[in-house]
Amino acid sequence: MEKLTRQDLYTLEAYASLRAEFRARVMAHKKDRQVVIGSHARLYFEDRMTIQYQVQEMLRVERIFEEAGILAELEAYNPLIPDGGNLKATFMLEYADIGERQQALARMVGIEDRVWLKVAGFNPVWAIADEDMERETTEKTSSVHFLRFELTPAMIGAVKQGAGIGMGIDHAAYRDSVEAVADNVRRALAADLG
Repeated sequence: MEKLTRQDLYTLEAYASLRAEFRARVMAHKKDRQVVIGSHARLYFEDRMTIQYQVQEMLRVERIFEEAGILAELEAYNPLIPDGGNLKATFMLEYADIGERQQALARMVGIEDRVWLKVAGFNPVWAIADEDMERETTEKTSSVHFLRFELTPAMIGAVKQGAGIGMGIDHAAYRDSVEAVADNVRRALAADLG
């Protein structure tokens, strides 16, 4: 999947006029790109469109219009676009209650390294987490992590031919899995590969 360039982005003025329509398209697109694992974990699989939305929103909120600032945002977010041989996701640990969230995050140190993806007929692939920066301490993990799942050519071929995809978490404080993601999600993820 191609990385975003400066030319792919809308100016602040252009984005302001089409933001509502673009946001609606992205939100509809994202519905096919998320997997809930248990009661409190969710993977949001990124692609070029979801990352463009993130960049456009950052430029808008921060009022960034100078070339250097725009290029810095692209440099920060482009690594989250899949490369054809992998899937990339934002991993969220979601707790509405702040106290419950703090206690859970303290028990879940290292959880980001215990997330797996499994193509039917193959061994699980463990996530490579937070390559941009460390997001945990010895006392707690973060509620947001960025994950990469590297797939072999054989796995990619199987997914392209319709093989199921399962996902899960195997951490002492949080164990749950999804045997097979919904077909709409499987199709969206297959489109990110090869």
